[in-house]
Amino acid sequence: MKKRLALTLLVLAVVFGAIFGWKAFVGYKMHEMFAHRAMPPAAVSVATARMQEWAPQLHSVASLTAVQGVEVSTPLPGKVTRILFHSGQRVHAGRLLVQIDDSSQQAQLRHDRALARLAAINLKRAKRLFANKAASRADVDTAQANYEAARAQVAADRAVLRKLAVRAPFTGVLGVRQVDLGQYVNPGQALVSLQSWDPLYVDFTLPQQYLPEVHTGDRVRLRVNAYPKTTFTGTVQAIGSRVEPTTRNFRVRARVPNADHRLRPGMFATVTLVRSVARTVLTVPVTAIAYNTYGDYVYVVEKKQEAGKTVLIARQRLVSVGPQRGGLVEISKGLKAGERVVSAGQVKLRDGSVIVIGDAGDKGAGRTDASH
Repeated sequence: MKKRLALTLLVLAVVFGAIFGWKAFVGYKMHEMFAHRAMPPAAVSVATARMQEWAPQLHSVASLTAVQGVEVSTPLPGKVTRILFHSGQRVHAGRLLVQIDDSSQQAQLRHDRALARLAAINLKRAKRLFANKAASRADVDTAQANYEAARAQVAADRAVLRKLAVRAPFTGVLGVRQVDLGQYVNPGQALVSLQSWDPLYVDFTLPQQYLPEVHTGDRVRLRVNAYPKTTFTGTVQAIGSRVEPTTRNFRVRARVPNADHRLRPGMFATVTLVRSVARTVLTVPVTAIAYNTYGDYVYVVEKKQEAGKTVLIARQRLVSVGPQRGGLVEISKGLKAGERVVSAGQVKLRDGSVIVIGDAGDKGAGRTDASH
């Protein structure tokens, strides 16, 4: 019995040993095969590092403001008797918009006009009597004062009537009507918004370190999300006289033409201030940069001789990057003009990888270079 058990165990040991030995042998051979097998070239896209003229730029967010914009209101209380405009209407300066009830003031004006005519007659009579020595100088002075007071009262009545007739203070576009016929309005109550749309102010702020670099007349480029494909241009009109102590920013105001009325006051925008002095910088596509905690790097395309053939390899190289613009990034250190870098396909690369430039990728890199 013991001999049979021992024989069974021996057979099992031989069988399992053979199985595991075979697997180990196969694994060794496969490892040996892959170790001597060259990795296939990786297809990548490349771009050429080029020198370009870049005008220094400052970026900020901005708000559009009307050069002239008010909430039209009445300085006197009363009931609205006439509304002579439509919401969204364009009006000229002096156009009557809203009439407040002026019936009492009209009656008062007629009364005061009558008193002014009487005062004029009395003054004329007093002067005639004084010339005939039938009245004193004091009588003439009293009549003169009464006449001037009556005229002043008439002028005051007319001023009240002008205030009750609410007119457009300047040419612009009206907003949505905020008052109804027959409504009683109080002094200062908004009746309608009036905005001048052409031109517009662009208000934004910049950090205090840029104060010496910003001047009136500098160009600005403006973009709003309502028209994402359109760039609006303007010029700096004024620079704030102080730096805000809470933010350490200073205010800049630019002026942008708006003849087509596409921009509106209150819009949010991104603004780029283009300074007049340009500088020459080395640029590559942003996609060529690989960002790492140990430093940013690119894969530079180099030639190498292998088995009598010329192959392309990708070499990692640390670079110092600067500002980005239009899909390009400035390289301040680590590259030279004319060197080619991998612009797409870096994920499958390591230092020294053999590469091949794909037709589509190479053309794409050429378009990237040409477009800027």
